Amino acid sequence: MGGRWILFGIFCSSFIPFHVSAAKAACHDPMFGSCYGISHNCPAGCPSLCEVDCRLCKPYCDCDKPGAVCQDPRFIGGDGIMFYFHGRKDKDFCLVSDSQIHINAHFIGKRSKKGRDFTWVQSVGILFGHHQFYVGAQKVAQWQEYAENMLIQLDGEEVMVPASEDKTWRSPETGLTIQRLPETNKKLKVKVEGLFEITARVVPITPEESRVHGYDVTEEDCFAHLELNFRFESLSKMVDGVLGQTYRPSYQSRVKMASAMPIMGGAEKFASSHLFATDCVVSKFGVKKEAGGDAGSLSVECGSGYGGKGIVCRR
Repeated sequence: MGGRWILFGIFCSSFIPFHVSAAKAACHDPMFGSCYGISHNCPAGCPSLCEVDCRLCKPYCDCDKPGAVCQDPRFIGGDGIMFYFHGRKDKDFCLVSDSQIHINAHFIGKRSKKGRDFTWVQSVGILFGHHQFYVGAQKVAQWQEYAENMLIQLDGEEVMVPASEDKTWRSPETGLTIQRLPETNKKLKVKVEGLFEITARVVPITPEESRVHGYDVTEEDCFAHLELNFRFESLSKMVDGVLGQTYRPSYQSRVKMASAMPIMGGAEKFASSHLFATDCVVSKFGVKKEAGGDAGSLSVECGSGYGGKGIVCRR
């Protein structure tokens, strides 16, 4: 899959920076003259924040395009199929694992009356090269819309992104850039050229969500969590993880699509010992294809350096 963006359907290359205000969104690409500048109401599923597909001239929710991880975690796979993966509260799970990138997520949550955990993604830990990148929602009791509720770290050092919209922070040594997107300054785009691009924002569980879904969230904790969207470049055919597996050309979804809540199981094989560990059963980080070989012809590099756990070597 080297060198191409892995997307689905209409979500190809026409997404342009846009402004969202008072539940409105517009296309700001003048190349789409018949849609350019036209204001749209955001869909009911995301009344306060949405995007516009300039090609179709229609608004849509960020959480409805491939690579999305939102809500109780609701995923849209690289194949475009929606599923849920609940994991367990206060545990870490591998979302994506490939030779050059490994992404774990830390789940927070609470026990439901039905005996399972309600969970949300509180933070992600990303390994690329010899670097560790962290994005997380800070714990908040009472949600304040304009407070800075996101913590960002690169190799253990906090990153302070300028507060103004469209401001960009760069790390020439790692190739990492972080940009504030226009909508209320609360959304960030994180990118390593040729490897990945992530958009992230922090959201709370609102009283209305708690009432509708029976979360029973109290005033002590609004369970601030991340809404994420991933784009990947140069993933291999052996990529794995809760989300990563859905980008394999041979992948066939095992979720029951007829179900009201199609759930991805297998939490035990995606479990990691901590946010920067590469010890999940499906780990592929550091596994490289031999020149001229396929995904079944592998050479393995094992070593420590990420949280002391190293890479678990497997065929």
